[in-house]
Amino acid sequence: MKAVVVGAGIAGLVAARQLGLAGWDVELLEKSAAPRPDGYMMDFFGPGVEAAERIGLYPRLAAVSYHVEAAEYVDATGRPTSSIDYDQFARLAGGKVLSLLRPDMERAALAALEDVASGRVRVRYGMPVSRVWNDEAGVRVAVGEPPDVTFAADALVGADGIHSGVRSRVFGPEEEYLRPLGMRAAAFIVTEPVLNARFRNRFVLTDSIGRMAGLYSLRSDEVAAFMVYRDAPGATGHPGSGSPRERLRREFAGLGHAVDRLLELCPEHLYDDVVAQILMPRWQEGRTVLVGDACGAVSLLAGQGGSLAIAGAALLGDILGPVASPEGISSALAEFERRWKPVVEEAQAAGRRTAKSFLPANRTQRLLRRWIIRATHLPGIDRLVARQILGRIAK
Repeated sequence: MKAVVVGAGIAGLVAARQLGLAGWDVELLEKSAAPRPDGYMMDFFGPGVEAAERIGLYPRLAAVSYHVEAAEYVDATGRPTSSIDYDQFARLAGGKVLSLLRPDMERAALAALEDVASGRVRVRYGMPVSRVWNDEAGVRVAVGEPPDVTFAADALVGADGIHSGVRSRVFGPEEEYLRPLGMRAAAFIVTEPVLNARFRNRFVLTDSIGRMAGLYSLRSDEVAAFMVYRDAPGATGHPGSGSPRERLRREFAGLGHAVDRLLELCPEHLYDDVVAQILMPRWQEGRTVLVGDACGAVSLLAGQGGSLAIAGAALLGDILGPVASPEGISSALAEFERRWKPVVEEAQAAGRRTAKSFLPANRTQRLLRRWIIRATHLPGIDRLVARQILGRIAK
């Protein structure tokens, strides 16, 4: 059996690995010229932990994780206003929590391909998909414009992210499924020894109105920055005027010395995208299926994108991997959707709840957030808050 997986992100790499371990021949196509170096820090918990342990990926993820003692909100002077203890957060989130950079997660999943028999999974970078055929005879994927090469397979897995090209070619234009949550997010990494030493082992967030900057010390002398701000009313996911760096400097000026220093060092090329979800009535068509953010982006506010990517891709491997003939593919993909879609929809609901209070619009809302965070230290209330923020999926 043969598969083409489009997108060498977390979901695509795990799906390719699991199909390869099941005996499939897999072509993994990624439009980027190399593994992407940009991305933000995320908390890895929930169903992805169980899946990663089951498929043998967890040790690789734990090896590149960061130790976080607390998530701390600070005012413009750097004075803490509230904080979340990470040991307590781990308990509320169901046990194990890893703090990981998205690029590190992808590199760990890429390295895990060495568990597959040689030649079974072929990773090809610099391969932008230009056309997809999907019929009873199978699937064909053309790369380049005009097509330089065409790959034929029994099944196609679209794992190419929130702006999925496979989705737009098979299921329809992005506008039908993209649901912006009223915010944009940016992330970048800079070398800054002073800030690195100052904030080590803490995830620091600005206690600000209508915008928020976060930072965390990495290995060596680097600092990871993460910034979220309100998008223009009625925005459809397209950025406003100016370069991402110019927008960040305009939006985040005045949040304190640490943020000013990050803006000064901000690179010209960085991660910058709309905060949104993907809502679709169905994920599979014939022998094509979507996985990860391509079909069920929860938004970074839900805090479970990486976890769901691994758990969903592992489940797809469990269901599709044993299929021994093309006739069984469509029913296997339908079964994957039936079992996994409700889990993703629960996480998306949690993400929408979080979005409503993530960026306070005024001082009253900011004060309410402080009280809620402080209340998480009280027995009973901590579990109530966790259920609202994390959703039942975190159990």
